[in-house]
Amino acid sequence: MSQNRDTVRNITGMELAGKITVVTGAAGGIGMALAERFHEEGASVVLADRDQAPLDVIAQRLNALRPNSALAVAGDLGTEAANATLISTAEKAFGPIDLFFANAGVGSGTDLTTDEDVWNTAFDINVNAHRWAAKYLVPGWLARGEGYFCSTASAAGLLSQIGSAPYSVTKHAARAFAEWLTITYGKRGIRVSCLCPQGVNTNMLKGGDNPAGGETTNVVRVAGVVLEPADVAQVVVDCIRAETFLILPHPEVAQYATLKASENERWLAGMRKLQMRVFGV
Repeated sequence: MSQNRDTVRNITGMELAGKITVVTGAAGGIGMALAERFHEEGASVVLADRDQAPLDVIAQRLNALRPNSALAVAGDLGTEAANATLISTAEKAFGPIDLFFANAGVGSGTDLTTDEDVWNTAFDINVNAHRWAAKYLVPGWLARGEGYFCSTASAAGLLSQIGSAPYSVTKHAARAFAEWLTITYGKRGIRVSCLCPQGVNTNMLKGGDNPAGGETTNVVRVAGVVLEPADVAQVVVDCIRAETFLILPHPEVAQYATLKASENERWLAGMRKLQMRVFGV
């Protein structure tokens, strides 16, 4: 069951004040908003993304508000080595990580003609990065008896993405991995949340991550309201406080998921109509 900011207010769970947090994909969009919001709550924040320069700007701004509270770490999170380095760097700087948010993602790719390297990149960033991070985090969390793993899977991970096969498939896999984590380790102190937003005003929505497939991003505009990253970050903080597994900033996504589960043929027919509406085929 999903919970939004109104329903989780005043519920006490994990508080971020004094915690050590890591956010990937933090150079902009949802990731930057999450890092800023966690910092506002009193957490120390390690920001990770591909390029150092934009991360440095954000970290400098956060450190100006609270000295020695933010660190920028650039790397290719589509590799196991970069994830291992990120975690070890964060721990050397601040100590054991309390919360890791695997938010980095790519939205490139279209149909069955998509190049194999695009498929491989989608799996590495959208799925394997979560697995690699967990590989290096979970043993320490089990030893400590606590830890929090969050990931961004998108509404496409609950439903499907019209147009982009790599995005839809990998986001389903990301949600499945988050479910596996909480099933496997939830009774051993490891908490898990999975963020599944629909339309959010980011570069990915605008086609910046996939200029050739810009029409695909129009699907979310057809489907519902487009939120600002800061709005999503607030819902995330509330749901982390409540330790809610499924984070749905768009309430309609829960309705769509219920329809998909209870009336699957009707839902599939509706998705085919949406496909025709957006692409004409």
